[in-house]
Amino acid sequence: IPVLTVQTAPYEDQRPTGGGGLRRPTALFESQRNYLPNFVQSLLSSVDLRDRQGGPPGGGGGGRDSLGAIEIVVQMAAANGIGRLVIGQNGILSTPAVSCIIRKIKAAGGIILTASHSPGGPGGEFGVKFEVANGGPAPDMVSEKIYQISKTLEEYAICPDLRVDLSRLGRQEFDLENKFKPFRVEIVDSVEIYLNLLRSIFDFNAIRNLLTGPNQIKIRIDAMNGVMGPYVRRILCDELGAPANSAINCIPLEDFGGQPPDPNLTYATALLEAMKGGEYGFGAAFDADGDRYMILGQNGFFVNASDSLAIIAANLSCIPYFRQMGVRGFGRSMPTSTALDKVAKVMKVPVYETPAGWRYFSNLMDSGRCSLCGEESFGTGSDHLREKDGLWAVLVWLSILASRKQSVEEIVRDHWAKFGRHYYCRFDYEALEPRTAYFIMRDLEALITDKSFSHQQFAVGNSIYSVERTDSFEYIDPVDGTVTKRQGLRIIFSDASRLIFRMSASSHVRATLRIYAESYEKDPSQHNKEPQVM
Repeated sequence: IPVLTVQTAPYEDQRPTGGGGLRRPTALFESQRNYLPNFVQSLLSSVDLRDRQGGPPGGGGGGRDSLGAIEIVVQMAAANGIGRLVIGQNGILSTPAVSCIIRKIKAAGGIILTASHSPGGPGGEFGVKFEVANGGPAPDMVSEKIYQISKTLEEYAICPDLRVDLSRLGRQEFDLENKFKPFRVEIVDSVEIYLNLLRSIFDFNAIRNLLTGPNQIKIRIDAMNGVMGPYVRRILCDELGAPANSAINCIPLEDFGGQPPDPNLTYATALLEAMKGGEYGFGAAFDADGDRYMILGQNGFFVNASDSLAIIAANLSCIPYFRQMGVRGFGRSMPTSTALDKVAKVMKVPVYETPAGWRYFSNLMDSGRCSLCGEESFGTGSDHLREKDGLWAVLVWLSILASRKQSVEEIVRDHWAKFGRHYYCRFDYEALEPRTAYFIMRDLEALITDKSFSHQQFAVGNSIYSVERTDSFEYIDPVDGTVTKRQGLRIIFSDASRLIFRMSASSHVRATLRIYAESYEKDPSQHNKEPQVM
């Protein structure tokens, strides 16, 4: 099979937004000449030549292959000296499954075609993400290397005649022009390797008994037409005994059925309505690539992501993996509520507060400092992988239900009674002109860091909030000393309540300003209010 070198021109806007990912409108990938091959070449060129024979696994995330991107990645990987590719059958692998496979086969890295929870299809977004050898998102220095290569790129290598059958399990080999070794592609079962890891973590018999035994609960699981359909059916239904009709929206669709595959109360409306009926005792939804999740209890009782993280932390003894491995520490992104900190204090383990972005947790876990991590954006995971893992979090919750023999709402309310409730809201101001957003943040920082602002008091209803301190958050990595500055503005009040202002760079054209409000309430008689009222 011939290897071709194609002349191209660089693009200035291919800086990964964090974690080695490039997310753009699908129309931009389609309309800009060589836009996808350029980025894939920059990514492959960032991998050391000695590591390429190890080869990265590749997998399409959530049906986002409207551009024939898997074929392009395979053809370019072959031409760039990658020795071995592992791909999920029919191009389907969840992000946690990719992390799992990278770690199991000791690959050099992985490529995931995903734009996470963004809308899909021709009018939506498309993305390419790079995982490094530990199975986690690329650190900033790798993203920077990819970007620097992209700015001077003049050509890319490709084998346009190479065709892989993604539906056929097993090994396929190809002899390439001027290549000493054949190029090998392995099509693997999308679920099996990941399922085997989960079997080693959880007590499947206990979960199976919860779902099928005499005191069984009915569950409702929404895969939101993303990549998680095959995992939900195989693991929760076939393996753990949940009825087949427990799972909805399990067929991966390119446009996710016209809805953003974002597991929250705004978009997982089919699940929410089903749970409000009272028939089901447990509900969950997953995003497009399977790393985010949402938990609902009977009658639509909502568990926010920060509470979910803290409740999982407080109940890790329900999981055989943690009974065996122990708990070394917790990690949370700075905007995530401090509910986790209350649990850590009781358990006498450290909490690491990081910038937003899962890549910051990888160093902590690799160095043995951290066992459980989470973010307020519905991402939770542990040191079994180096990615957040939605199905893992759901299995933790089912394990807690099986162990404690209580409902979701009872477990949450017991937690609040013991640790206090952290009322929490996030407000997103989207599609801001970047220059406007910059000036908002600049002026806000000047206001809150002025000496006159400290110790001010603000009255809200019957509550008085006294400013204790303010800052622009920066993170010093305890492993390698790397300093990450300007990660959000914090106003911290004397009762541990917080206001946080942070810019999000998920889009390359427009900015999003996120405002997080957290109010702590110890008194159980005050635990029944609506968060937005607080």
